[in-house]
Parts: sequence; structure tokens; C-alpha cells
Amino acid sequence: MARIIALALALAVTTIGAAVAEDLDFTLINSSNSDVVAFHVSHAGTGSWEENLIAGGFLPSGNELGIQIADGRSTCVYDILTEFADGQRLEDYGLDLCELGSYTLQ
Repeated sequence: MARIIALALALAVTTIGAAVAEDLDFTLINSSNSDVVAFHVSHAGTGSWEENLIAGGFLPSGNELGIQIADGRSTCVYDILTEFADGQRLEDYGLDLCELGSYTLQ
């Protein structure tokens, strides 16, 4: 009987763990001619930009950076706002970052 209860408890813990969202990791590649000074990623359709994922730093032209989105959501579709040192901004919408694995700025 104790063995059955232990098995049921282990199954419940595994099921609960599977329901928790995993962090989303992808590579940001800066192939543009300007440094990236801000990179915002928001869940698609939220209507506002979330925090700058490279706050306090920047991504030089010709370099790449590993980005992790740990927002607790179980989605892959995000909107992106990139701000460059030369003052330009780039907005991109409805990107499946799980499928892409990387995002390249041109």
C-alpha cells in the first residue's frame, strides 16, 4: 500500500512539474551596422513592451548574445522591439522564437 501511495505521489509531482513553463532560450545576432542598446520581448498581443533584456549593456555590431526569456509563460510567440545606438528602432511581431532558435538583426 505504501508503495502505491509513493508511486502516486511521484506521478503527481512529475505532472505538476510538466505543467510549469520552461524558460525560452534563443540567440540574438546583430548583423546590423549599429550597436543594439535595448532589446524588449513581449508576449504577442500584450500591447506594451516588457523590460529591456540587455539593460545595463549593449550588443555590438557583428556579435551575438544568448537571450533567456523566463517570464513563466508557456508560449513561443513574442513581439520584439530593438533599439539601436544610432537612434533607429525595429519592431517585429508574432515571432515563434521556439521554432526560430535565433533572431538576426540586419
